[in-house]
Amino acid sequence: MKTERLTSGNPALDRLLGGGFEPRTLTQIYGGPATGKSTFCMVAAVSCLRAGGSVVFIDSEGFSIERFRQVAGTDADAIADRLYLFEPIDFEQQGSMITEADKVLKLHAPALLILDSATALYRTDLERGQYAMQQLTRQMLQLLGYAKRYELCVLVTNQVYMDTTRNTYAGLGGTSLEHISKAIVRLDRLEGTGWRKATLTKHRSRPEGQSFEYEIVQDGIRAKAQGPVS
Repeated sequence: MKTERLTSGNPALDRLLGGGFEPRTLTQIYGGPATGKSTFCMVAAVSCLRAGGSVVFIDSEGFSIERFRQVAGTDADAIADRLYLFEPIDFEQQGSMITEADKVLKLHAPALLILDSATALYRTDLERGQYAMQQLTRQMLQLLGYAKRYELCVLVTNQVYMDTTRNTYAGLGGTSLEHISKAIVRLDRLEGTGWRKATLTKHRSRPEGQSFEYEIVQDGIRAKAQGPVS
């Protein structure tokens, strides 16, 4: 059984997660607009590709080739052929492409599967009520099944909604998505500054509440120098 963690490509996030992404599990990053969710995904993908691995990237918000080139730099052309990209246009197709990804997993044994975002297209299907929720849960369970079967790391991003009962932003997808995710990181913008904050809100072996501040830069994410995560 594979136990070695996969680096996220960002040392501060690796420390927050206890060494990186854990194989055979699903890691969730959620936050509001412009908090860097997609950039964390791009950094993780480029890091894995640079290390010689393959990556399945399911992008429901439109993959930015320009951003990939910014993060990958001069390595972009050399590593792009091991990036297997799926771009669903609706929530139903997202489910179909998750199923289709199994063929790539069998043939190329990627170390990382990314879904950015799990809930962007789900959000447009909310009028279908419980059915949409059931389909989202099915998709996430399928990804978790891949993680266990192929001993890979799965990273998903999630959007937020305002929870009026607690007067705070919470991740979409309800308790099922929260339960399926073994590690969850929340991203917040720090008002009045250019900085954001990443906070660990769930982990099975590390204390919740640890965090680090960061900014989004041309080649990815730069953490504020602050020593160990706090």
